Amino acid sequence: MKKHIYIYSPSGAIRDKSSFKRGVRYLEALNFEVEVDPDALTSFQRFAGSDEIRIASIHRAAASGADIAMISRGGYGLTRLLGKINYKALHRAVSKGTQFVGLSDFTALQLALFSQTGATSWAGPCLMDDFGIPKAEDGATVEPDDIMVDCFNDLVTGQGEATGWRLGLDSVLVKPQVHIKDAVLWGGNLTVMTSLIGTPYLPDVSGGVLFLEDVAEHPYRIERMLTQMLHAGILNRQKAIVLGQFTAYKLNAHDRGFKFKAVIDWLRTQTSVPILTNLPFGHVQTKVVLPVGLKVDLVVEDRDALLLWSAAH
Repeated sequence: MKKHIYIYSPSGAIRDKSSFKRGVRYLEALNFEVEVDPDALTSFQRFAGSDEIRIASIHRAAASGADIAMISRGGYGLTRLLGKINYKALHRAVSKGTQFVGLSDFTALQLALFSQTGATSWAGPCLMDDFGIPKAEDGATVEPDDIMVDCFNDLVTGQGEATGWRLGLDSVLVKPQVHIKDAVLWGGNLTVMTSLIGTPYLPDVSGGVLFLEDVAEHPYRIERMLTQMLHAGILNRQKAIVLGQFTAYKLNAHDRGFKFKAVIDWLRTQTSVPILTNLPFGHVQTKVVLPVGLKVDLVVEDRDALLLWSAAH
């Protein structure tokens, strides 16, 4: 039986319909049954429909019975909806086997879902940016990343149980080995997560493994948000902080050496929590799939890192 994927748009409006269609065709070529929400292509201002329309699309995704409920794209818009979502309905859907998947603005929904119900969701690909990649400037077709596709297939088939990566050269640890057991994996987009501080939609996680990523944010903005999380007591309560990809920002002459590495170097002087880098996750083509809200083991030996969950856990 084909696995059922439900595509819905809870955040930004779809402007590139060809990319949307290309993503659907690619998933169908992988032998998935793809169902598109009736309002997936609706547009209101910068959003994929009014707040009411987008809330209804989330609830239809939960009621779809699909194996995977995947967002079409990120953008902005989910934080407006958090107070009106039926989290019990989403929790029931998860308990019956529907896996909610996405990234970027989706961070707001998955952290709220975990905070309100304890249900697990997945940080992973979205339809357009990952499966419906726009063509290259010369008109050539760009294929989805093999690693991303393999990780997504593992999720769909229930075979995913770990992800490993090579730490960045800046991840030299005082102790060359780290072994963390039974820590909740949580996090997502740094900007979105920071916007949830002080609200009931940010989970209260102590002793967790916190992963973060962002796009188009200058290093000083990244530092400002990390500083807020530090002062709010969030960072020092974790067992490890894992940084994914921070991309698409521009430095300028005023920075004079203040770059992303400077942010990490400074942060390491402010906390004793291990800070690991280079996780293949974020607004990049090569990305792994991560369980938000599931307990994991984190094993680090020299520059080799491994997150384990599910059967392997």
